[in-house]
Amino acid sequence: MTGTTGTLVLAGTPIGEIADAPPRLAAELAAADVVAAEDTRRLRRLTQALGVQTRGRVVSYFEGNEAARTPELVEALTGGARVLLVTDAGMPSVSDPGYRLVAAAVERDVRVTAVPGPSAVLTALALSGLPVDRFCFEGFLPRKAGERLGRLREVAQERRTLVYFEAPHRLDDTLAAMAEVFGGERRAAVCRELTKTYEEVKRGPLAELAAWAAEGVRGEITVVVSGAPEAGPDAFDSAELVRRVRVREEAGERRKEAIAAVAAETGLPKREVFDAVVAAKNAEREGPGRSKGLS
Repeated sequence: MTGTTGTLVLAGTPIGEIADAPPRLAAELAAADVVAAEDTRRLRRLTQALGVQTRGRVVSYFEGNEAARTPELVEALTGGARVLLVTDAGMPSVSDPGYRLVAAAVERDVRVTAVPGPSAVLTALALSGLPVDRFCFEGFLPRKAGERLGRLREVAQERRTLVYFEAPHRLDDTLAAMAEVFGGERRAAVCRELTKTYEEVKRGPLAELAAWAAEGVRGEITVVVSGAPEAGPDAFDSAELVRRVRVREEAGERRKEAIAAVAAETGLPKREVFDAVVAAKNAEREGPGRSKGLS
C-alpha cells in the first residue's frame, strides 16, 4: 500500500430520529473528498439538518449503478481520496449498497473504517422481548411465494433469534408464510417506524401477527422471530409432522422427498413420518373435518 492511498469511511445514518446521528458524522461529511450517497436528495436533507456543508464531490451510489460506479470510487481511493459512503438509513452494506465497494477496496489494500450509527437490526432485537444472546440477520425474504417458503424452510430449525426486513405491503404474506413454516404459535415481534413519531412494536404469536397485518401496516418494518425450541423426537406429534410435509409439498417437493426431509429435521424414522401422513389422508377420506392433513 502506498502512502497516497486514501480511506473508505462507512457512515451510519439515523434510522428515524435525526438527533441519533453520531457526532462524527457531521465531521466526516465536511471532510470527505467524495461523498457517495444512496439518495443525494436525502443526503441534502441530512446535511441541512446537521448544519454541515460538504466540500467534496457528491455522487449517487445505489443498487442500479453500484457495479458501474465502484471502479470509479476505487480509483479515487487509490489516488488518495477520503471517500464517505452513506445510505438512506442505518449502516452501509447491511441490506444496503456498500458490500461491493468494501470488497473492492480491501482487494486493493485500501483502509476501510466506519462511523458507527443507529441500527434497525439491533434496535428491533432490543425492543422485541425475545432472546438476544444469539441471533442471525436474514435481510429481506424473496418476493415470490415459493422462494419465500423455501428460504423459511432452510431456517425452520434455527435455534437463534431471526431478524428480517420487510416491505409493509408484503408483511401480511410474510407473516402468514412464517406461521405456516414455523408454526402459528412461534413468538415474534413486528417493529414499525423505529425511533420515529409513530414507533410501534407489536408482539405475539405469528398467527395473531399475520391476522393483524392483514388489515394493513405502514412504515419501515423489522420482524424479529424467536428461534426454534429445543425439542427431541417425542416433541413432534402427528399433526405437526403432517403440517411440515404439507408445507414442503406446496413448495413443489414430491411427497417422498418431503417425508425424507421432515424425518431428517425432526430426527424421526421416515416410516413414522410416512405413517402420520397416511393416517391423515385416510382420516380425510372417512369424512370432512376429521383431520387437517394432505389430499
